[in-house]
Amino acid sequence: MRKYIAVAMTFTLFFLAFLPSGSVTHAAGGYGWGFKKNDDHEIPDVGQYKEILDKYGAYYADHSGEKVVYLTFDNGYEEGYTDDILDVLKEHDVPAAFFLTGHYVKSEPELVERMADEGHIIGNHSYHHPDLTIVKKEKMKEELESLENAVAEVSDQEEIKYLRPPRGMFSEKTLKWARELGYTHIFWSSAFVDWETSEQKGWRYAYENIMDNIHPGAIILLHTVSSDNAKALDKMITEMRKQGYQFKSLDHLVMKNKLPRPIYGY
Repeated sequence: MRKYIAVAMTFTLFFLAFLPSGSVTHAAGGYGWGFKKNDDHEIPDVGQYKEILDKYGAYYADHSGEKVVYLTFDNGYEEGYTDDILDVLKEHDVPAAFFLTGHYVKSEPELVERMADEGHIIGNHSYHHPDLTIVKKEKMKEELESLENAVAEVSDQEEIKYLRPPRGMFSEKTLKWARELGYTHIFWSSAFVDWETSEQKGWRYAYENIMDNIHPGAIILLHTVSSDNAKALDKMITEMRKQGYQFKSLDHLVMKNKLPRPIYGY
């Protein structure tokens, strides 16, 4: 049952993700993250969202012009491919961020420990995956702290700095609260419908969806439940490097926005 709930939640996220950028969409108490894809290999236009994100120090891409890519994964439940994905990342020495729910942490402690041990960032996707725009601040704090504590119990990562809101839902209120609680929102500028485990279409489908929309500064969202992603990841990384892209961690993105270029040296 938890698997099907997770799939339904992910469907909602992706429905919101590909709305036209000109329409800021209200859902319940907030907005649904959305942008319009382009095939010009440029950061997509997110319309009015950018001003809101900038105000609260949130990110969906790296606007520096640097030819870098940030790999991020959302993990709500396990389908048996995360080990394969971690193997590829290790082979290529590529950092990534994994945004986890409480169910994932409790059911897959060894994978969570491996993520941390191999130097990847563990991000907060909340404990129970609620729409944070319709809960009170104390409930939001409880969701985030519960996940952070669960991760600390099974790994050496005691602090979580990055938040990917469940279902891509956000508001000025939740952006403000997250910042007050010490979290930075991380959205994405590249994604595709990869979550339906019964309708995987082969590695080439995943590969082409990412490569056709790759752009400097991309924050790529992938789901580890996808066998297509697991099979395509090695080829994606190899081709991106051939095109001159570098893979960086979210810490790189945030630090270079906080420190002057001569000091940080990017």
